[in-house]
Amino acid sequence: MSIGVLALLAVIPILIALILMVGLRWPATRAMPLAWLVCAISGVIGWKLDILYLAALSLQGVVVAIGVLIIVFGAILILYTLEESGGMETIQCGMQGVSRDRRIQAIIIGFMFAAFIEGAAGFGTPAALAAPLLLALGFPAMAAAVVCLVFNSVPVTFGAVGTPVIVGFGFLKGSVAEAVAANPNLPFQSYDGFCKAVGEWATIMHAPMAIIITIFMLGFLTRFFGAEKSWGIGFRAWKFCVFASVCFLVPYLVCAWLLGPEFPSLLGGLLGLGVVVWGTKKGFCVPKDSWDFAPSSQWDKAWTGTVPASTKTEFHANMSQFSAWLPYVIICILLVISRVPSLGLKGWLTNQKISFTNILGFNGVNASIDYLYLPGTFFIVVSLLTILLHKMSGQAVSRAWKESIRKMKAPTIALIFAVAMVSIFRGSATNPTGLPSMPLALAEAVGAFAGGVWPMLAAFVGGLGAFITGSNTVSDLMFAEFQWNMAGTLELPRQIIVAAQAVGGAMGNMICVHNIVAACAVVGLSGREGEVLRRTFWPFLLYGIVVGIICWVLVVANPTVF
Repeated sequence: MSIGVLALLAVIPILIALILMVGLRWPATRAMPLAWLVCAISGVIGWKLDILYLAALSLQGVVVAIGVLIIVFGAILILYTLEESGGMETIQCGMQGVSRDRRIQAIIIGFMFAAFIEGAAGFGTPAALAAPLLLALGFPAMAAAVVCLVFNSVPVTFGAVGTPVIVGFGFLKGSVAEAVAANPNLPFQSYDGFCKAVGEWATIMHAPMAIIITIFMLGFLTRFFGAEKSWGIGFRAWKFCVFASVCFLVPYLVCAWLLGPEFPSLLGGLLGLGVVVWGTKKGFCVPKDSWDFAPSSQWDKAWTGTVPASTKTEFHANMSQFSAWLPYVIICILLVISRVPSLGLKGWLTNQKISFTNILGFNGVNASIDYLYLPGTFFIVVSLLTILLHKMSGQAVSRAWKESIRKMKAPTIALIFAVAMVSIFRGSATNPTGLPSMPLALAEAVGAFAGGVWPMLAAFVGGLGAFITGSNTVSDLMFAEFQWNMAGTLELPRQIIVAAQAVGGAMGNMICVHNIVAACAVVGLSGREGEVLRRTFWPFLLYGIVVGIICWVLVVANPTVF
């Protein structure tokens, strides 16, 4: 069977999901089960996959989905626990003291705070924490979800302490070793050196977008969620966007170029957040006019979900700001000490798992739940600690838990089928016909027509991988060798093309069903995933076009780079 036919069979499930969710506005709870079924049928027709093998892959996906659902549940539980304890109103009061301008709040919470969480934890955690915060501050649910999904792009290449680069390009270790043996004059002499080089090129592609995407999204916010329907009102805050982006980019670039891929996003978000909050209080680059949404009674019904945004105009501190923020501070500390290998805790935590090996007897079809390492476990533990820290009553605790559990029905159905479909996509690499996997067939079909314009398209392949799998790391694992070989075939600098893959996987986070389902769940928009995807697609396209142009310029300017 030709690559073109295989690519068509592979793309049909994706098109089904897009048409149903975006075109027909089906909820993910209905669209994803059908997309999963079509994916299984494609696997049988094109890759001759055994029905029992498809069942094993689907069960593998269910196990993986449980881990994601724990993160979602923990994030929802933190939100409702803080609302019931009075901590959230105290945080709202404090944010008003920093700035009442919604544009400023979107940058501080949606970009800076989320960037730090991405650097520490990754895997969809930033939107799950930041979006409910914006909702509680008075943002429409749709605006909170879209802003946080789009902003969670620049930091993602170096998320979870560099995992997408360090682990994501693991299949290139042998190729890098062969290249080093054949050419001792390469600018790197090890896989670690190659990862550092890829990270350096990736920051060059990301850096302009840190400024462009923040300005664009503030215009997007005021155009589609403001009473004035004006791009210009958001663009007026461009100086603050540049200020915030520079505060993030300086440590981001320094870490990537001097230290490696582990800490750019983590330190960029942490240090940048501190400087931006300080600068905002001093009025540095803050717009003279303060912008707010119209009263919630005037909002379009499509903007809101089952979790109401705050309608208060004045908030009161029920405790100190330190006490209110303490649960988030503890979460951040736990994430950092559990993710940095040199601190010694990561190895032990990752060894504590519930494992399922050779599911249904198929060798290599494995899955596990790292129950102590999951960010969601930390969220749940901190929610329990908050009961004591904030001296909550039994009734308040009961309300928080009951509401959190009630919110889990829709995301559970959607995520189980979405991740099961992802598992089939990945598992199709093992087939009796020796054909390339579904994602690789798609990539090869695109590559066959691309030729010399590949630098313009390489990032979109990374984005496709993230859209399918819900992970930059998995996208890199899936397409790293393909990008390496494409660069070699077309005589393009491999480091730059592989870096474009890393950047593409990051920008794909804003459109992947996996993240959208999770973000919608925490702001009460379950069933409205298609509406969110329609809004995040355009920033994704902008990101890809700009990165494609930058990649092409870098290739032209550095033709001799390996």
